[in-house]
Amino acid sequence: MKTRKEKDSLGIIEVPADALYGAQTQRAVDNFPISGQPMPEDFIRAVVQIKRSAALANAELDALPVDIAKAIVGACDRLLAGEHADQFPVDIYQTGSGTSTNMNVNEVIARLASDALQQTVSPNDHVNCSQSSNDVIPTAIHLSASTSLQRDLLPALQALQNTLRHRAAECAAQIKTGRTHLMDAMPVSLGQELEGWADQLDKCGSRLQQHLEFLAQLAQGGTAVGTGVNAEEGFADAFVAQLNTLTGAHFVAPKRRFDLMASQDTAVALSGELKTLAVALSKICNDLRWMNSGPLAGLGEIQLPTLQPGSSIMPGKVNPVIPEAVLMVAATVIGNDTSITVAGQSGNFQLNVMLPLVASKLPESIKLLSNACTVLGEKAVAGFTVNEPALQANLAKNPVLVTALNPVIGYLKAAEIAKRAYAENRPIIDVAEEDTDIPRSELERLLDPARLV
Repeated sequence: MKTRKEKDSLGIIEVPADALYGAQTQRAVDNFPISGQPMPEDFIRAVVQIKRSAALANAELDALPVDIAKAIVGACDRLLAGEHADQFPVDIYQTGSGTSTNMNVNEVIARLASDALQQTVSPNDHVNCSQSSNDVIPTAIHLSASTSLQRDLLPALQALQNTLRHRAAECAAQIKTGRTHLMDAMPVSLGQELEGWADQLDKCGSRLQQHLEFLAQLAQGGTAVGTGVNAEEGFADAFVAQLNTLTGAHFVAPKRRFDLMASQDTAVALSGELKTLAVALSKICNDLRWMNSGPLAGLGEIQLPTLQPGSSIMPGKVNPVIPEAVLMVAATVIGNDTSITVAGQSGNFQLNVMLPLVASKLPESIKLLSNACTVLGEKAVAGFTVNEPALQANLAKNPVLVTALNPVIGYLKAAEIAKRAYAENRPIIDVAEEDTDIPRSELERLLDPARLV
């Protein structure tokens, strides 16, 4: 590999000749060959948006020459357009402040700006003007999470809810055996079951939406320890104004930023809600798997779309692959939440020192859940078919239907009828007609599943 020499405060280091980054990025690449996973694309994009907004704010406050600010903005625009995405190789597992990633972005922007301006643009003095890794990285965590929530997860979650409610309306008249403890219970309509799932997800979405208010509060302007040292007076407000113009969002500069740098409470809380959504999707997917089980020796109430062969040895076997994939997503998100929780505990005095971990796991959870909601709705819920004969056969023999007779004959008599019907594998109505003096027509009315739901 051809290299060139770059210099930083520690001395000279060899850097790949065609790399846009400089010495500090190369030191991080050499120091952290741990996971081979760079920081998420959305997070890097957020850091670039921060650099662009900071350059304009600094120029407005006369902290940065206008020509240098314009060159920085031009470099950022190229990166935001998707150029040079391969120039951010720093591993997730790096210095706890994320300084390596901050400097990686600074160096790439500085190189592009220098080439465009034909004069030196410094990664520290110019691109990082009025900033510190300690406020840039927490700001980027909020910015990337807020963006991906609104752009990806909340719309995907709403689309899944819409699909569930559409299918619920289609299945409103299809009555099935309800189940508690995985045992036969009183009947419900398939539509009611689907509406229950939709309501569960609706509450998840509402709770996620509430976190946008806290994500809107940015640490930028706090610099090293929250006091704003080396940032121009008014920088935070000017920065937020520029960022809002760029993103069309409504971020705010809070009066104090100490907690936003010393803790990651907002990220921890958001991750908890992402975990709750993962748990909700797990419940739905497990229900779908049970309902789809069979087709002969299981419940066989529905048939999920046939998407691929299910076995390399058993011909004709088809498996519930979409629910299984979503369940693995849920397991990953739950694990990420544990990582983020532990990272959130690592705020020592004025700075949290597991910021890159939060910055990687939070976007991963949001992305996985967004895609999982989409495939679950489009490839499982939208296309399943209902096995009406199986629903009716199970319902007719469900001994728990006798519960509807409790007010007429009492619990103990109803229990006797249920036990006999189950032992003889006969419909409840036939046994009840023999063991009570209730006319058949009245039994049909009392035991009508449609009335019971």
